[in-house]
Amino acid sequence: MTHRSQDGLATVVATMALLLMSAFGAALVLNTSYDIIVAANMQRGQEGLYAATAAMERALVDIQSTADWNRILQGAVRSGFVDGPGDGVRRLADGESIDLGRVRNQANCRQADPCGPGSLAAVTASRPWGANNPVWVLYAHGPLAGLLPDGTINSSWYVLVMSADDPSENDDDPYRDGTDAANPGTGRLALRAEGFGPRGGHAVVEAVVSRAPANRLRVLSWRQIR
Repeated sequence: MTHRSQDGLATVVATMALLLMSAFGAALVLNTSYDIIVAANMQRGQEGLYAATAAMERALVDIQSTADWNRILQGAVRSGFVDGPGDGVRRLADGESIDLGRVRNQANCRQADPCGPGSLAAVTASRPWGANNPVWVLYAHGPLAGLLPDGTINSSWYVLVMSADDPSENDDDPYRDGTDAANPGTGRLALRAEGFGPRGGHAVVEAVVSRAPANRLRVLSWRQIR
């Protein structure tokens, strides 16, 4: 009886040890998988930031050569980097798609549908300037791989840049740059670059620029939104 009890106890101990080792192994697998997911997300976020920044810098080249910024604010002048009309759906490399009009509407009034005058001028936590809220218009857009003509960029990201009047202006006209030197937003242009990548990758960078001597641009602010 004693021998049988010892055998039974040994079996229980061995089973418990096996279960414990199995649980430990499963935890290691899950932890490794989690680390891989986190690393992939970080890499995707970093790539998105680079994509949006590259698009922003490309747009600055064209903006620098445009004398009348009012034409940019009104959508009459666009960058040389465009892949067609400033509306419509674009297909991403992974089969997903983005609607350029909806992206613009989300930036302007946080909704997919077109923004009316009331929603554009509405005072909200993210847009507290009322009638001076920026009204974003598409300025540049296209696959990041087409940013350089020699095809040296190997990327599946899609990028766009929107422009708007700097909200620090107080002229209540978001479609025209200020003309009064006492107006704090005179001679300033707001820019918003967005990158869209595989598996829902999304990055947003905003900047405010002003004219500098010798027909150059000065970057007054630069921040990553997401």
